[in-house]
Amino acid sequence: MTLASVAAAERFVDLAGLLESCEIGGFRADFVSWGHYRPEYWRNYWHSHSFHEVCLAYAGAGRFNSGTTQYDVGAGDVFLARPGDVHEIESSRSEPLGIAFWGFTFRPVSGGSGSGWWSGLTRSDGPVVSRRLGGLPAAVAALAAEAAAPRSGYRESLASFGAALVLDTARAFAQDEDLSVEPIVRDRGPVVVEAMQRHLLDNLARPVTVREVAAAVHLSERHAERLFRQGTGASMMSTLRRLRLELAAQLLLDPAATVTEVARACGYSDVRPFSTAFRRHHGKPPTAFRQTGGTSFL
Repeated sequence: MTLASVAAAERFVDLAGLLESCEIGGFRADFVSWGHYRPEYWRNYWHSHSFHEVCLAYAGAGRFNSGTTQYDVGAGDVFLARPGDVHEIESSRSEPLGIAFWGFTFRPVSGGSGSGWWSGLTRSDGPVVSRRLGGLPAAVAALAAEAAAPRSGYRESLASFGAALVLDTARAFAQDEDLSVEPIVRDRGPVVVEAMQRHLLDNLARPVTVREVAAAVHLSERHAERLFRQGTGASMMSTLRRLRLELAAQLLLDPAATVTEVARACGYSDVRPFSTAFRRHHGKPPTAFRQTGGTSFL
């Protein structure tokens, strides 16, 4: 999303009464104001709030006075007045300032100690102007779109987008050291193996090849088979046979299903090879297995 999407988000103001609060990472945000100013000359005089007020400029230029410091702001800037900050905003007359703005209280409800993304809101010594927009334009546009035409699930959707708005607001004003995390070591292998196993389970009734499974996880056949063996200790096709025969044992416990139906449900087009494979795996043919209820003793 770009600043153009923010310019088009005039229905942002319709969030009043729709999105009142959200919780994120041990904090609660209660929204108190929503606004969208077209690029026309305007000025709000010196004042302060008991909440955080955030402005995202999408067009034009202006000045943001915070305390004794004056900041020149323009399209692509996001600027913040923390609770108690005396501030003033004035649009340029020649290049009127267009903004979307939102106000919210921010307090911990559980956890939230130490430093982190939230420090952009909880630290009083942080910056008040930033160009680190992150996902703010997308969040503003998504919220405006949802407010313009609420549908079933709008409360959950708005709460989710509202949490994203608060998170990216805080990130925009946080210190770099507060945003840093320990390097994340990603091992894609187990995730890929799990995806291949899921593919096998989802397709037990139809013909399956290593090529098909490898394509499902976007790997070569050789690489997919190697990862699968490393992760499970067995080949892909032997695992497929085992899963089919384990399913067959469950299905045979239903007296309404014929052996032929069970065979087909487990990927066997003919009863004979199914019966042979079943006997090798379970120690008795399907009919005997059914008669004993799947147990070895009567």
